[in-house]
Amino acid sequence: MITLEVNNQVIEIDVEPDTPLLWVIREKAGLQGTKFGCGAGVCGACTVHVDGLATRSCITPVITVEGKSVTTIEGLSPNGDHPLQKAWREEQVPQCGYCQSGQIMAAASLLNQNPNPSDEEINQSMTNICRCGTHQRIRNGIKKASEEIRKG
Repeated sequence: MITLEVNNQVIEIDVEPDTPLLWVIREKAGLQGTKFGCGAGVCGACTVHVDGLATRSCITPVITVEGKSVTTIEGLSPNGDHPLQKAWREEQVPQCGYCQSGQIMAAASLLNQNPNPSDEEINQSMTNICRCGTHQRIRNGIKKASEEIRKG
């Protein structure tokens, strides 16, 4: 048995220690917001926070997060009112939407570390792939959320 804290709830799961965190989140915890994209840690659709840091869950063995805090898109703000979620709606960021939970989680990690990133810092940090090409809207959403966070 492996004990995890996911979205501030402790869960015990019976899986192999090398099972990717993504599958534990989706299949054992029943949280469907975190998406499978490439399975190689490249696209970022599976991004969650582990102890506040953006982590590609498709390549993270579940045993490596035992005793750590895992946050998924569902745990970022249960009401959907995180500044990034609001900015995403206002800026109409998603097109297909598939990668957006990973985009938001990566952006939230960035803003936790740097509440006022420059365009260059956003470009360097946001390595998630958006096949629809909404990167400009993603950047605008991050800037808008950054302003809101700094206002308090």
